[in-house]
Amino acid sequence: MRTEDDWSERLTHSGEEAPRRFAALSALFDPGTIRHLLQCGVARGWRCLEVGGGGGSIATWLCDRVGVDGEVVVTDVDTRFLDTLSHPALDVRRHDAGRDPLPDRPFDLIHTRLVLNHLPERDSILEKLAGVLKPGGWLVVEEFDSESAPPDPAAYPGEVLLKTYAAIPRALACRGVDRRYGRLLFGRFRELGLASVGAEARTFMVHGGSPGSALVRATCERLRQDMIDAGEVSDQEFDDDMARLGDPDFLMPSAALWAVWGRRPLSPEFTRVECESHEAVSHQPSAISHQPSAES
Repeated sequence: MRTEDDWSERLTHSGEEAPRRFAALSALFDPGTIRHLLQCGVARGWRCLEVGGGGGSIATWLCDRVGVDGEVVVTDVDTRFLDTLSHPALDVRRHDAGRDPLPDRPFDLIHTRLVLNHLPERDSILEKLAGVLKPGGWLVVEEFDSESAPPDPAAYPGEVLLKTYAAIPRALACRGVDRRYGRLLFGRFRELGLASVGAEARTFMVHGGSPGSALVRATCERLRQDMIDAGEVSDQEFDDDMARLGDPDFLMPSAALWAVWGRRPLSPEFTRVECESHEAVSHQPSAISHQPSAES
C-alpha cells in the first residue's frame, strides 16, 4: 500500500494523461473560475498567488489581467507545464504547499483549485493562505465534493456507475484525500474569520465523448495500476469502462466543484459578528450552478 508521502510524489504531472487532464479541467472549469476572480475585482497592478498552477491556464489569464504593473506568483510541485509560459508579471516557483513556506509578501488575491483535498495538511495550508492576504485581499478556493450525487439509473437508465470510477474513492482514501472537502470549505472560511464569505457549487452531466468524460478517463488512467494492483478492477474491466466513456448514451453526474471565497478583514478589530453582517456584500450568493453548456 502506498503512503501519503508516496502519493505526494505522484502529484507530479509526468503521466501521459496530464495534458488531457489539464485540457479537460480548463474547458470545464476555467469559465467559472474566471467569473469568480473577476467578481473579486482583480485588476491591473494586483499581486496574486496561485497555488497548484497545473497547466497554467488561470495563471496566464491572471497575468493578462494584472498587466506588467502586477505580479502573479504561481506554484506547483511540478512546474514542467508552467515553465513554458512567458509574461513579465509571471513568477513560477517549484513549491510543495504541504511542506514549504509560502511567500511572505502579502497578496491581493490567492486562488487554488483542486489541490487541498489531496493534501493531509489541507486545513493548516488554508489558514496559512489566509494569513498572507493583504487587508481586504481575497481568497478563492475550489475543491470537489465527489460523494453527494452518485449516478442514479432510476432517474435515467443511461446513468451508470462504472466499476472503475467506484474504485477511485478506495484508491484515494488511503492517501489522505478528502473527497468531500469542497463541501466543508464554507465552514472553514467562517472559522478563519474571513469576511464576505460565499460559496457556489457547479455540477453538470458527464456524457460520452465530452470534456467531462475526458476528465474522468484521465483520472482513472492516473490511478489505473493502483486499482488493478489492489484487486479493485481487472485489466479487462478497466478497458471496458474506458470504452463506455466514449459511448454517446453514457451518462453520470459530475462531482460538484465548490468555489468558496472570502476576504481578509480591513482592520484587526473586525469581529465575527461584523464578518457576518458583511455577508451581504459577498460577490455572489450561495447557489448550485448547472452548466449544460460545458458538455455541449
